[in-house]
Amino acid sequence: MATKTAADTRERILQAAATLLAAEGRDGLSTRAVSAAAGVQPPALYRLFGDKDGLLDAVAAYGFDEYLKSKRTLGSTGDAVEDLRRGWDLHIEFGLSRPEFYVLMYGDARPGCTSPAGREAESMLHAIIERVAATGRLRVSVDRAARLVHATGMGVVLSLIATPLADRDPEFSTTARETVLTRILTGGGEPAGSDLPERAIALRAGLEGASVLTAAERVLMAEWLDRIADA
Repeated sequence: MATKTAADTRERILQAAATLLAAEGRDGLSTRAVSAAAGVQPPALYRLFGDKDGLLDAVAAYGFDEYLKSKRTLGSTGDAVEDLRRGWDLHIEFGLSRPEFYVLMYGDARPGCTSPAGREAESMLHAIIERVAATGRLRVSVDRAARLVHATGMGVVLSLIATPLADRDPEFSTTARETVLTRILTGGGEPAGSDLPERAIALRAGLEGASVLTAAERVLMAEWLDRIADA
């Protein structure tokens, strides 16, 4: 019963915080305001979330859950590059439809601190890009490609959020998406592994299956292949 009560209280606090965030932005998320809106005493909030940063991380994850559910059910077209495009578009759509949560999630990053929701989203992006690498279509390492896509997409959303709706360029996201894809992908008509970096990336994507190598040898080989890929 105590566990159920704690879970119910936590849910009530998160719902209250989400409502305040949508109405007043991050400035409305004082512990006093959230506690009052949820009908609990501040000590209860601290017991459940630790501190204000813990509460903010939980609120971001709470609002981000809708996006993650969409990502989980997006499915695959069978074309890894097209799936990457669809994932980009979903990310942009979420950010613009839930700007308060997006800014809380990405607009005030703390070094070394990534919420569980953020880590799951990054893991999903990494998995799609690994599929692209396995087809021989990637011209940089998986890690570099993931960082470029993530950083560019995040910049697009934050830039558009800061731009009045009437002044937004409707092609801005598509242009940015295709620009970063041009940077990380080989040309569609090129044969897979047509030069050394592409060969290294394709080999790196399948390295975990190289059982003939020891774990230490695979780590060393992965480092060499990443250096060739990003040269």
